[in-house]
Amino acid sequence: MRIVRAIAPVMLMGLAVAASGCTSIREARGYIDDERLTGLVQPGIDNEQSVQSTLGRPTFTSQFGPETWYYVSSVTGRKPFVRPKIQTHSVLAVRFDSAGNVVAADRSGIDEVVYLTPDGDETPTLGRERTFLEDLFGNIGTVGAPGAAPAGGGGAGG
Repeated sequence: MRIVRAIAPVMLMGLAVAASGCTSIREARGYIDDERLTGLVQPGIDNEQSVQSTLGRPTFTSQFGPETWYYVSSVTGRKPFVRPKIQTHSVLAVRFDSAGNVVAADRSGIDEVVYLTPDGDETPTLGRERTFLEDLFGNIGTVGAPGAAPAGGGGAGG
């Protein structure tokens, strides 16, 4: 009975440690979304400098079209040895006019995320498929064929 009383606390501690290993690990990725700060960006009042001083540098900016700054925030959760899954995702898009003033601040969430599934492990290309032997022996007979360049690199006065 003494042995059981001595082992019981050790077993409980071991069970608690084992159970804690199965808990979900949460990670914040990208911009840390703060509702108070993002709510301060107001169209017609703010400009690029005030937005940068309030929110910091954007995650990325637009390359085409009107100047737009994107602040991307994701929180992922995963169990040990399992691929992470997105729990929350938000994008704040701040658009500017040509003078650098805020025109709009739009927010989108995970409902607008598109999940793409690749079709196989090969990229389809135009043209015909060549076999290994065609790749290996394909140039035989084309060397010195009419219309081919001279072997010495060509050039007049050689």
